[in-house]
Amino acid sequence: MTITRRGFLGVTGMSALALAGKASVDALASVAGEHEKGEGAVRWAMVIDVDKCLGHAECTSCIKACHEVHNVPDFPDRAHEVKWIWKEPFDRAFPEQENDYAEESLMKRPVMVFCNHCDKPPCVRVCPTKATWKREDGVVMMDWHRCIGCRYCVAACPYGSRSFNWLDPRPNIKKLNPDFPTRTKGVVEKCTLCEERLAVGKKPACVEACEEKALIFGDLQDPKSEVLELVRTRSTLRRRSELGTDPQIYYLA
Repeated sequence: MTITRRGFLGVTGMSALALAGKASVDALASVAGEHEKGEGAVRWAMVIDVDKCLGHAECTSCIKACHEVHNVPDFPDRAHEVKWIWKEPFDRAFPEQENDYAEESLMKRPVMVFCNHCDKPPCVRVCPTKATWKREDGVVMMDWHRCIGCRYCVAACPYGSRSFNWLDPRPNIKKLNPDFPTRTKGVVEKCTLCEERLAVGKKPACVEACEEKALIFGDLQDPKSEVLELVRTRSTLRRRSELGTDPQIYYLA
């Protein structure tokens, strides 16, 4: 049998593709195996030291850093407010912790809140376009291009952690960060735990900006991480954990 040069190249090319495909499958199988065994797995979480944060109730460094990095708009009308991280009075952040004998001034003091990056996020279950999903490392993500503005996720989130752009946000960005995408009118947005910074080995912007070190971030799967040590050895609160969402933002009690 004779074979042309073109035929020879075609056969060798297909062979190379087959080998490459097998290598890719083997690599994926290896990674999957590691995750099944728990090796190399990551579960990001944050711990908030409430005492340190309350000691500087007027400080907004973390909010400013987050909103500047992520091009969060600043609408003058509160009805159109968009927020990724903000402060809530303690009694509103933790309504289940109320008691008749708690000091009133404590219950009204502000606590830092944002997306809880739940292990069982109700927002993900209700999104019809899969514009929001949970990664293996626990980060609840957003794809603003796929969001159709139905706001099912806004209704499903028990923490008020999602904002809807009723107006075009771009004219209301005070200081544009060209390295992060802006959003459009008619989409939902929220904290993504600075996934773009995690990808290059950095901590979330809010954590870096906190001079009091009230925000502690790390990997719960790392036995040497500070967040794991705090969650194991200190009493912590989680927002509305009775709902079964399994939030991964912990507050030191």
